[in-house]
Amino acid sequence: MKRFLPFVLIAVVLIAAVGVGWVVLRSSQQSQNSNKPTPDPATEVRGAEPPHVRGNANAPVTLEEFGDFQCGACGSYHPEMKKIEGEYGDKLKVIFRELPLVTMHPHSLLAAQAAEAAGLQGKFWEMHDKLYENQVTWTPKSDLVPVFVDYAKQIGLNPDQFMKDLNGEQVAARIFQDGKRAHSFGLKGTPSFFVNGKEATGDQWKPEGLRQMINDALRAAGK
Repeated sequence: MKRFLPFVLIAVVLIAAVGVGWVVLRSSQQSQNSNKPTPDPATEVRGAEPPHVRGNANAPVTLEEFGDFQCGACGSYHPEMKKIEGEYGDKLKVIFRELPLVTMHPHSLLAAQAAEAAGLQGKFWEMHDKLYENQVTWTPKSDLVPVFVDYAKQIGLNPDQFMKDLNGEQVAARIFQDGKRAHSFGLKGTPSFFVNGKEATGDQWKPEGLRQMINDALRAAGK
């Protein structure tokens, strides 16, 4: 029972983050989010530390994404995120936070565990990309452990260590902390984005809206 307790705690936090009032249409969810207060940096929950960062650590703009590897909208957004990263280069730092919507996507927690286990071997982003790029392949399967172990081998991980970490407390703690951060912001959907701490709401959630937020942040930073 002790072995599974961390994942019970994760599920409790994530279910609270998702909430019983989940609205499937993203536009409706965004209009609800638009009235939320701006988080106070002094009191906000930090999430897993260190966060998963891609890009220039000293970039003037930080784009933080809360995502679910089984979420279809997240999978569709992934190519756009790659384009945005390429367009802004060293001016942009991207942070990914785990928000598996366990009440909607039955494989989302295991996929998050796979990404975090890969991260313990320094290959989080490789697994992150592998999961999104192959989402339509693995999502319908019932037994995903062999699939994710195969992905681990493909990106150069030690498969035995990967399997050990998959259900380990360190992985559980990281997902739990990201879930607490998402819950503190009142997030109910994925992907959700923040640009330099400001949430993307309404049309800002769209790729062009995110670009505009990044451009505005760059101007504010004098870049």
